[in-house]
Amino acid sequence: MLNIDIEKAGDVAIVRCSGRLVGGEAVSSLRNAVLSGKDARMFLLDLAEVGALDAGGVNALVALHQWAVNRGMKVKLVNPSSFVREMMVRFRLDRVLEISSLRDALVVLSGRACPELAAAVC
Repeated sequence: MLNIDIEKAGDVAIVRCSGRLVGGEAVSSLRNAVLSGKDARMFLLDLAEVGALDAGGVNALVALHQWAVNRGMKVKLVNPSSFVREMMVRFRLDRVLEISSLRDALVVLSGRACPELAAAVC
C-alpha cells in the first residue's frame, strides 16, 4: 500500500510517499495525486519512506517526469530511500530523473543557494 500526503507552497507541490510504490493501485494513486496538482510548476516527490519499488513504480516515475516535461513543469525525486536510490542508479535513471535531498531542493527553490549547490541539484 502507498500512502500519499500532498503539501502545496505556491506553485510547488511536495508529494510525500510512504509504503510500496508498486504497479496497480499504488501507481494510480501517485499519478492521480500529481495530476490533481496540475497548477504546480514543480513536483517534489519525497520518497524517503518508500520501501519497495517495482517495474510499475519505476515506469510511473518516468511517465510522470515525461508528463511534466511536456507541460514545462519539473519533477524531482527527493530523499529517496536507499533502496529507491539504488534502483535509480542500477537502471541509470539517476541520469534522467533529478534526485536531491528535500533540503537542497527547497534551498534552490528559495533562490538562496550557492552556485555550487545549484549546479549539483538543478
